[in-house]
Amino acid sequence: MTDYDSTGVRCMMLRGGTSRGLYFEAGDLPSDPAERDDLLLRLMGTPDPRQIDGLGGATSLTSKVAVISRSGHPAADIDYLFLQLGVDEPTVSDAQNCGNILAGVGPFAVERGLVAAGDEETGVRIRMVNSDSIAVAHFATPAGRVEYRGDVLISGVPGSASPVVLSFGDSTGPLLPTGRVRDTIDGVEATCVDNGMPVVLATAGSFGLTGYESHARLAADQPLLDRVDAFRRKAARLMGLGDDPGSVPKTVLLAPPRDGGRVSTRSFIPVQPHTSIGVLAAISVVTGMLLPGAVGHELTAGWPADRSQVDVEHPTGHLLVDVVVDGAATPPRVVRSGVVRTARKLFDGIAFPRG
Repeated sequence: MTDYDSTGVRCMMLRGGTSRGLYFEAGDLPSDPAERDDLLLRLMGTPDPRQIDGLGGATSLTSKVAVISRSGHPAADIDYLFLQLGVDEPTVSDAQNCGNILAGVGPFAVERGLVAAGDEETGVRIRMVNSDSIAVAHFATPAGRVEYRGDVLISGVPGSASPVVLSFGDSTGPLLPTGRVRDTIDGVEATCVDNGMPVVLATAGSFGLTGYESHARLAADQPLLDRVDAFRRKAARLMGLGDDPGSVPKTVLLAPPRDGGRVSTRSFIPVQPHTSIGVLAAISVVTGMLLPGAVGHELTAGWPADRSQVDVEHPTGHLLVDVVVDGAATPPRVVRSGVVRTARKLFDGIAFPRG
């Protein structure tokens, strides 16, 4: 049995999109999930709101882990298990994917030699273990090396970097988990949708909001957060996620755009407001809005019919997603969805857990 306290564990930290995480090869971690989770919590410095004795950044956006291995799936090159670690609570959840951390998975696989790099660009087929669905990442690898430098800007990240283009296939579960385009939950009209991330949509006005509130304003409104939690838990039961759904579904409140985008969003993960919006959550939001009769569909009036890219406004900027939905099919079918992100390697070495 490996004494990780003495030897440490091989680890790479990358910024993926607007998140930051620890990336591991599965073989470098304990095979027993309980032992693995204990090690990861100690590496991250959880539980502690400051995570002062670990590698976490004292937020849910910087307390993330990717566990990566070669895949046996015929449509994939590697398997990617995402784990969300708590900050002040010792929790480890595999209940969802993370599209931001996904942006670093392909580069990590090339860095570790799990996938051979192309001379100019590399495509990596990734099985997202959490949802048993496939994503493909394309990124620059001039002379067979991952290029992190570039001129692509994404909201929420200072500076620029090389693009990572992520595309997604059909979600393995139903697009409308409740079987309906619209439900009434706690007296609120809602649409429950899952195109890679379970999301429940409602208008900001139905929660007494404009949809343009700052992150700080939302975070300070405890009655609102309590209402969001009760709302999303009832949505979870309707979506078949059970009475203890962990961090899903995400609640996303919609409003008309006001900064040149197509829709303004305020999202919660699962109860605290998000400083931006998750990649897969944004894709599910736009997917839902494109369905006739769904909450927010009225906001799509005037969207160019010949353009599939949708600019989603959030508290700190914009996120551009690409979604095509066949709403006339029964049931509705996702034709294509994707997003442009960036990633950057921060360190590669040996991490040591606290005692």
